[in-house]
Parts: sequence; C-alpha cells; structure tokens
Amino acid sequence: MAARRALKAVLVDLNGTLHIEDAAVPGAQEALKRLRGTSVMVRFVTNTTKESKKDLLERLKKLEFDISEDEIFTSLTAARNLVEQKQVRPMLLVDDRALPDFKGIQTSDPNAVVIGLAPEHFHYQMLNQAFRLLLDGAPLIAIHKARYYKRKDGLALGPGPFVTALEYATDTKATVVGKPEKTFFLEALRGTGCDPEEAVMIGDDCRDDVGGAQNVGMLGILVKTGKYRATDEEKINPPPYLTCESFPHAVDHILQHLL
Repeated sequence: MAARRALKAVLVDLNGTLHIEDAAVPGAQEALKRLRGTSVMVRFVTNTTKESKKDLLERLKKLEFDISEDEIFTSLTAARNLVEQKQVRPMLLVDDRALPDFKGIQTSDPNAVVIGLAPEHFHYQMLNQAFRLLLDGAPLIAIHKARYYKRKDGLALGPGPFVTALEYATDTKATVVGKPEKTFFLEALRGTGCDPEEAVMIGDDCRDDVGGAQNVGMLGILVKTGKYRATDEEKINPPPYLTCESFPHAVDHILQHLL
C-alpha cells in the first residue's frame, strides 16, 4: 500500500451509516456539519438500488441532511455508464423506483440483464426470463452483490443471492459495478483531485464498504450501525483501520487524529 498522505476526502455510505430507511442515525446530521467545517471534501457513495438518485436525495433532505445531488455517487449511475459503454439493451431487473436513473436507455428486445435489489420482481417467471437471456449469450450486469442489508424490521436478503443463482444456473460470471469493486471507488474519487491514499471511507458493510475501499488504498472505518454484526471486522484482511459505534464517533476520530 502506498504511503499515507494528508487527508483530503471522506467517502460516506448512506443507508446503515447516515440513516436506516426513514430514520437518521442519532447525531449524524450534526456530525456531518462538523465534518463539513473542515478542509476535506465529502462524497456519498451508495449501493442503494431501491430508488432513483432524485428520490434518495429527497429522503435525505427530509431527514435534514445537507447534501447536494452532485455529491452522491450511486451504483445505479455506475450501471448506467456501463450499459451505455457496452451499447446494450438491458432487461432491467430493478425496483420500479430506480427506473428514472435509466431514462432514455433502450430496453425493448433486450440483449443484456441488469440486476439490482428488486424484491417485487424476484419471482420465478421474471428470474426465468433473465435466465433464458443469459443462456442465449446476454451479459449479466450486477449493480452490486450485497448479501443482505438493514431494514426497519431487520436484516433482509440483498441482490447478491439472486445474482449468484443466475451465475450458477447459466455457468456465467456477472460484471459487478458497485461496491466493493475498485472501479466504483476510483470513479467516486474522480473529480475530487484526490488519490485513494488521501481518502477515508466510512460504512456499515465490512466487505463492500471497508474492504473495498482498503483494497484501493483508502483507510476504512466500520460503524456498528445498520447491517453490522458482531465480529464483522474479522471477515476481512487487513481488518478495518477503525471500528467504532457510529458515524458521529467516526467523525470524532477523523477530527482528532487524521486532520
């Protein structure tokens, strides 16, 4: 890993770190204000595929977070970019609320499959349609492969198990565009003028947030909110740079030790 340099950017996960669905993590709004009072750039990176960036921004504003649209980098954005690069017509196996982020993309007579978190569409008929397209040679694009995520009523299956089922059934491998892919973190940093060695990632997913960030040279801070479960920090090597109770505690550490 390259030598550490002065901290210039902080990447922050959203659901599970700043909020859980429609409830903010206690103290997160004030902590974000304190972080913004420093010289570091703040960006928000999320694998959320249940809603468009516009809907996500509205949710955050209702929770009184001071965040602008151009500060958010989503796996939906990364997936759309890849679809445009490949010039394919995707079957969009995503939540209906995420469809606005694919506006203008040709989807008739599909020759590719894009899969995100789509609980209402994860049924036999729809998955079998995707299966048949893949058998005919269509590429499989996974917005991300998270195993599970945190809802108000508890942990819930993420898209990962369904992506893996399609991979297994068709003997193919998905192209994954969201966290923990290196390209996702590098794209999120693009435009900040910062190298990974000048950035920190804060998130509740040990593998996708912290492990992915550390694999590109960033420091990773794991918070014990959202999907965190005891001993998660033991699931990656090297372990997180820091494990702390919540986003406000992570900000405290950054202000006291990294600036």
